[in-house]
Amino acid sequence: MNPERPEPYYICGPTASGKSALALAMANELDGEIVNADAFQLYRGLELISAAPSPEERAQVPHHLYGVLEPGAAADAGSFLRLARPVIEDIQARGKTPVVTGGSGLYLKFLTHGPASLPTADATLRAQLDARPLADLVAELESLDPVEAARTALKNRRFVSRALEICLLSGQKASELRDRWEAQTAKVSAQLRGLVIQRSRPDLHARIARRTRAILDCGAIAEVAALTNASANYEKAIGVREIRALLAGEITRATCEDLINAATRQYAKRQESWFRRETWLQAVAGAQPSRL
Repeated sequence: MNPERPEPYYICGPTASGKSALALAMANELDGEIVNADAFQLYRGLELISAAPSPEERAQVPHHLYGVLEPGAAADAGSFLRLARPVIEDIQARGKTPVVTGGSGLYLKFLTHGPASLPTADATLRAQLDARPLADLVAELESLDPVEAARTALKNRRFVSRALEICLLSGQKASELRDRWEAQTAKVSAQLRGLVIQRSRPDLHARIARRTRAILDCGAIAEVAALTNASANYEKAIGVREIRALLAGEITRATCEDLINAATRQYAKRQESWFRRETWLQAVAGAQPSRL
């Protein structure tokens, strides 16, 4: 590792687990600057709903890529990668450590490992596959790539279609392409460093409930009321749909709060599942930083 060009340090974990506090602690410890890797915190006007770092937190160390997109802007993992790479390189060029933090697993995966070397979906082919019986798709997959068929949930049409799509578009076996990608990512993972926050389910749920109550009390309803010309991504932020229903008089404040809590708990569970697969991350309890 080049000491004059510090490698990034990653702070991951489910929503409401304490990533912002841990990122601040690690940035101070590593003489670093914080880089956002949360899909919704990229957007301007979602600061409360997305639980972006407060002005007080942002004043302690430089923060990057918070509120940089207009509400109508589209974004995905690829566009995030194009935003984040020059920011990280600039931080490194100044001898500082990029402390990358967020809970958007795919965004982080693109940043750490790059896009998977698999063909992207083809709308025409996908429509053709969708029109065929599942049994027919399974039989073709078993013929073209028995290894991939053996490790695919063959009752899941989406999984079967994607495996078959990879074979047909690439002219290669999906199993071989995926195995090569896994080997490449294992080499990359060995060079990475970072933490993933783990909390007990009751603790995390209590933190989610406190945060939901706080954002509703502190202006999230007005924040959503002010949203105009929002992109599809923007509208997916947990709390936007629920608060819109509240503003329309369709639900009560208590129901709105309950719905946001439920959606956030479900999202946190998916995040936990994602980060369990990223075995290069060192697990830490709560948000206590560990010395490096």
